[in-house]
Amino acid sequence: MITLKNVSKWYGHFQVLTDCSTEVKKGEVVVVCGPSGSGKSTLIKTVNGLEPVAKRRNYR
Repeated sequence: MITLKNVSKWYGHFQVLTDCSTEVKKGEVVVVCGPSGSGKSTLIKTVNGLEPVAKRRNYR
């Protein structure tokens, strides 16, 4: 299970993730979709621990 609670990410003065929260249970399939620049890649990198964030509670 992966749980994100109130994840936020800034690039300089531009906030790309604002208090993002979700829970993915074992066996679930999740699709992250949105327009270019909406934070999809940043969210995935944050879940994997590849991207530092301003505020994070990330449980695995």
